[in-house]
Amino acid sequence: MIPTKVFFVKGVGVHRERLAAFELALRDAGIEKFNLVNVSSIFPPNCQIISKDEGLRRLSPGQIIHCVMARNETNEPNRLISAAIGLAVPHDRNSYGYLAEHHDYGMKGEKAGEYAEDLAATMLATTLGIPFDPNQAWEEREQLYKASGLIIRTTHVVQSAEGHKDGLWTCVVAAAIFAD
Repeated sequence: MIPTKVFFVKGVGVHRERLAAFELALRDAGIEKFNLVNVSSIFPPNCQIISKDEGLRRLSPGQIIHCVMARNETNEPNRLISAAIGLAVPHDRNSYGYLAEHHDYGMKGEKAGEYAEDLAATMLATTLGIPFDPNQAWEEREQLYKASGLIIRTTHVVQSAEGHKDGLWTCVVAAAIFAD
């Protein structure tokens, strides 16, 4: 089975119970009614990115769904948490790309998203043989990757939150959901 469609979601949940906070984050993301199976980080060849609404219409409650998910949680008041998925798509759509998950403490959302995007692009660049300096800043490598003509698109989805002020569990999720 090779997925032909993918869509991206994110969510946050807060509850006194850790599992319930995760459930609420899944609800916020719109994916609580599916049986989620985490898979590794390959973006399938010829896979089409679709909207969340279109993706959800293709799925049925109880269905087993494959996804790449980042998840983070805390019960520490005001602790910053984030979860992000990065994507790197090759110019040759018959080749595979990469999805990368990243979850962090203390990193603002946009930085966590850029980090996940950088991870995905760097994994793809190494498989394509694009020479780069890993010590360069992401912005410089991003330009190099795209200028090579071998990587056509990079992007990310991220959810961040601060731990609830009274110590309730706070959970964040970001996911790439595969559909047909």
